[in-house]
This record gives sequence, structure tokens and C-alpha cells, in this order.
Amino acid sequence: MKIKRFFTSSLLLFICISLNAQNERNPSEKYKDAYKKYINFTCPIPQDSIRHFVYFSRDRELITKHPLLFIPRFQGAQIMYSWKELEPKKGQYDFSIIKEDIAYLKKYGKKLFIQLQDVTFDKRYKAVPNYLLTNEYDGGAVFQYNDDGEPEGWTAKRWNKKVQERFAILLMALGNEFNKEIEGINLQETAIGVSSKTDPSFTEANYLKGIKNNMLAVKKAFPNVTTMIYANFIPGEWLPFDDKGYLKSIYKYGEDIGVGLGGPDLMVTRKGQLNHALAQMHEGKFTVPLGIAIQDGNYISKTGADKDYEENKDNGKKDRRNFVPMLNSFAKYFLKVNYMFWANQKPYFEEDVIPCFSNE
Repeated sequence: MKIKRFFTSSLLLFICISLNAQNERNPSEKYKDAYKKYINFTCPIPQDSIRHFVYFSRDRELITKHPLLFIPRFQGAQIMYSWKELEPKKGQYDFSIIKEDIAYLKKYGKKLFIQLQDVTFDKRYKAVPNYLLTNEYDGGAVFQYNDDGEPEGWTAKRWNKKVQERFAILLMALGNEFNKEIEGINLQETAIGVSSKTDPSFTEANYLKGIKNNMLAVKKAFPNVTTMIYANFIPGEWLPFDDKGYLKSIYKYGEDIGVGLGGPDLMVTRKGQLNHALAQMHEGKFTVPLGIAIQDGNYISKTGADKDYEENKDNGKKDRRNFVPMLNSFAKYFLKVNYMFWANQKPYFEEDVIPCFSNE
């Protein structure tokens, strides 16, 4: 009996050692437990140097009388504006909604952070002006597809030089109007579901060039405020095993030209995010601002794109754990960010975020 127990114990010990060795040899597991260091942080969140904004996506009307206006820890609102609504006709710009939002926030001592939309995640909507959807711009936009090969939205042809030129002109028009008037502006995420198979005009090299051209354009247009790009994934590579240097070059280029870097979806337990944007931020040494967004679903370690998102939503159960302190401390100490953008998602913002940042 003793021999049997000894054999069983030895086998279990061998299995544990083997699993640990596998994890150490597997670079994709490098940061899988990093969040555990911060899991026991609690509210209230101590004052820090991070500039905290509330993200409203395109629901700009929700800033009216919103609690953020009355909480000093929040510097303002991050609002998404589509290219299409800002340039309804070629060369004709309408920035009236941005002006309204700046004026309203200013009354409460808050600032606006613009997120410029050229990609959608709903196949019913395009974010680009209609004039781009012509032969002159090779259609201007294409479907992007999810991992199952289903269309999930539209993206501007960022790899097309003529599309890039029009985007740069839009940015310059925005900069002429709002440079020094806003807190900052960020370009949407670099992740898109496009390949040469779904669009013959697409190449990985031209996409990378297009992203960098857009980064340079936003810096030139807004030299006096924070500029940022959400650099999370690049089509054609998957870190750490299929590393073509694409994402790393974006982070290097941002540092070189003074454009801030960051990403959407603070997912501290998911290898995809951990091995891409979060790893780049953690491992790099930057003088440019770093930012991270906590978007829909992140409060329960999901994203809105997850197939099981709806069925796993806890819908604000009172006994759920509040992960806001963990997310904040992870962003502060592991990522060393300068900006955090907290999604205005019910009920989590009211029940989890506000108590952590309110003086009450």
C-alpha cells in the first residue's frame, strides 16, 4: 500500500513539474498569471497621475448630466465620430457636433478626447463618406470578416494611397479647428479582418505603410495635443510564434514620431491581448503617452465580439466581484499607462467604476 501511495505521489509530482516546465518553455504563457498580482486591490482607487476618461462610443448624447461631470477624478469624455458624419461630401466638413460636445464639457471643466472612426463592427454600417465608395478609390471600403469567415463590419481601405490622402486631409481640417481645444485624438484599432483572399488589393506591407502614414498625418495635424493609435493586432502575424515585426514596428514608429500607443479591450486573462498590445506596452520603454480602454464586456473579462458574451453577462448581479481596482492597478503598474478610457456600460460603470473614483 505504501509503495502504491509513493508511486501515485511521485507520478503527480512528475506531472506538476512537467506542466510547469511546459509553461516556462511556452512563450505564449509568459504573462498569463500577471494579473494575479493585482487581484486583491480594492476601492477606493488612490489618486494617481493617470488621466481617466469615460468612453461613450457614438452615444454622445449620454454625456448630458452624466455623473462624470461631477466627479473630479474624471478628466472628460472620449467620443467616437465617424469619418462619414464629419465629411458628408468631398471636401465639405461638418464639425458642429464636436463643437457642441467641447462646449458642453467645458462648462463642467472637462475635456473631449476624439476617437476617429473609419472601421465598423456591424455589417450594416460603413464609416467612410459615400464619395470614397467609387472606382477612383477602388471602392474605398471592404467587408472585414471574423474567424468563421462571416462579415462583421466594414473597414476603410487603409492600404490604398488615395484613401490615405483623403484621411490626412480630414485630419488636417480637424487639427486646424481643434488643435489646442481638445485633450487628444486617437485612431481606431489596427486589427481588421481582411487579407489578400478577401480583397485582392490588400497586402500586409501596404497595410503597415498605410497605418504609419495615418499616424504621421494625425501627428502633423495635432502637434499640441495627445495623439494616439490603438495598436493591438496586425493582419498576417500572430505573436509570439508568428512574429513578422509588424506590431513591434508600429510601437517603435509611434515612439519615434511622438504618437501615443495603446489598445482597446483591457483583457488581462486572454493570451491574444496579453501577447500583443499589452506585451508591447509592458516590455517597451516609452516617452509617448500610453493608453488602454476598458470597453463593453471588459468588466466581466469579455468583449462584445465574443460569441458567448450575452449568455455570460451577469447583468449586474449584486454578488459579483468588482474588478475595477484590479484593472486599474494592472494598467498602472504592469502597463504604466497615462490614459484610461472606461466604457459607460450599464450597470458596471454606475455600480463598479463610480464607487472606486468618487469621493463619497
